[in-house]
Amino acid sequence: LSVTDRATIANMAPEYGATLGYFPVDEKTIEYLVMTGREKQASLVEHYTKALGFFYDDSQDMEYTRMIEFDLGSVEPSIAGPARPQDRIALTDVKERSADIFQGPPENLDDEDTLLKENAAQIHNGSVVIAAITSCTNTSNPHVMVGAGLLARKAVEANIRVSPLVKTSLAPGSKVVPEYLKAAGLLPYLEKLGFHVAGFGCTTCIGNSGPLHPDVEKVVTEKGLTVAAVLSGNRNFEARVHQHVKANFLMSPPLVVAFALAGTMNIDFGKDPIAHTPEGLPVYLEDIWPDPEEIHEIVKKVVRLDLFARGYAHIFNGDAFWESLPASEGTTYDWDEKSTYIQNPPYFDNFSLDPGRPSDIHHARALLVLGDSVTTDHISPAGAIPEKYPAGQHLIEKGVTRDDFNTYGSRRGNHNVMMRGTFGNIRIKNNLTAPKEGSFTVKLPERDEMFVYDAAMAYEGDKTPLIVIGGKSYGTGSSRDWAAKGTRLLGIRAILAESFERIHRSNLVGMGVLPLVFKAGQGWSKLGLTGTELFSITGISDLEPRKVLGVTAEKSDGDVVAFDVIARLDTAVDVEYYVNGGILPYVLRKIAKYQK
Repeated sequence: LSVTDRATIANMAPEYGATLGYFPVDEKTIEYLVMTGREKQASLVEHYTKALGFFYDDSQDMEYTRMIEFDLGSVEPSIAGPARPQDRIALTDVKERSADIFQGPPENLDDEDTLLKENAAQIHNGSVVIAAITSCTNTSNPHVMVGAGLLARKAVEANIRVSPLVKTSLAPGSKVVPEYLKAAGLLPYLEKLGFHVAGFGCTTCIGNSGPLHPDVEKVVTEKGLTVAAVLSGNRNFEARVHQHVKANFLMSPPLVVAFALAGTMNIDFGKDPIAHTPEGLPVYLEDIWPDPEEIHEIVKKVVRLDLFARGYAHIFNGDAFWESLPASEGTTYDWDEKSTYIQNPPYFDNFSLDPGRPSDIHHARALLVLGDSVTTDHISPAGAIPEKYPAGQHLIEKGVTRDDFNTYGSRRGNHNVMMRGTFGNIRIKNNLTAPKEGSFTVKLPERDEMFVYDAAMAYEGDKTPLIVIGGKSYGTGSSRDWAAKGTRLLGIRAILAESFERIHRSNLVGMGVLPLVFKAGQGWSKLGLTGTELFSITGISDLEPRKVLGVTAEKSDGDVVAFDVIARLDTAVDVEYYVNGGILPYVLRKIAKYQK
């Protein structure tokens, strides 16, 4: 595999359940460093890894703990979606799966609902409305980028175009990409299909896709359509890409161009034409799919050292906007109380050098009762901030206009925004308010429905401890820190789930939130719990790794359900972090101790 192919695989590690995807250093690694203008680093890496025996050489007698036989002939083109990166769909099965994903076969709207009539364009369930060549990793792979460019050239030469209903964008992770696409003569063809360079870095896969065409958004919302986004990113969790796009599919850059041309997910590229020429002639994907040898020859010709040397020579200098930013000087940061982007977080409020002992939890309420596969995007969304949600209302109160909301991800330095956005995904499903979706819960015992944030603050006023109840694989996804930080800032002391994603479990412990798992075969539904009970958890005051704790759930009629849970403090260090209220106060106490 090329280094860029290895990087793509390694970058997807959180999605296939690994801590990392590792490839040893070898000759290709050194070649890549040299080709990208890092000769000194290449020499250092080569000498260092060879001296320590880390350098991979076919002549070595390698020993592995496990060998896997894998038939490369079984590999087939695939995409992933509509809401999880691990949900692989073979390209040949997309049309068949679309019938289920998009609520039956697509049907065009009536003539009066036709959009952009001058182009006779229509929209339906399964229509592609966003097509983005994006992702810091995948767009740094020259072979797939040149492949996308060649596909675009062949499409233009075949006289087919992308529908104006599809919002297209090209957002490479590196400024070198458009340079070698220009050198190959391919960028103009991508632009003719609408794939203009929109920026560099995180865009569509972090929720920065921007608005849809107003007519498209109007019809999608009024008709309740399930439409799709196709992107070459590696994150497609619910409501992450765009709040009005319910289905999001991950794929290679060339396939992004292909689905943009098709304008629908309801297509079998092996049988159906990708589009028709103005003369009505069918064009099939195989007619315009680039040849691998042609891609390889172009990559060898245009991906050159001088492009990387020139592109990265002044990368740390910043542009004129960066250089003109006013900045105060001092040993500590000068907090601006008026800032809506960066605020001093309250992690050390009421800090003392003595952590004391953690107390048992008595008469807690469930803030949310959730099902399986709740992701970190459900817990802490990264995309657009809804105007009517607490975070949006907070920004409005601070004088920020709707157009300047930006995203949760861009405001992650402001805890006032982020804690209001915790459990703020518009697609999250809380069983306390089912079937209603969104950031809502029921405040008990009054049974008042309100936003999750408002309920948490009300419970804090009542001095009521909080827990969250979940199902299997709680916290899957990108494992962003705010999924744990926001949980802690809402006053949630424990999460009861059937199982945890590993990194999110660790992050919860690091923020002083206790992760608890039901015993095998149990869960809130099987135990007959609804989340309206009063919960008490005992045994916390004397913790050890994997300790069994007792839980009682008192129903409104006086009945009590008693069961055991396992504290997922897996190591002695986990216990230390939790006892200290998280890793931040733990480290601060360590520093204070050594300074004495």
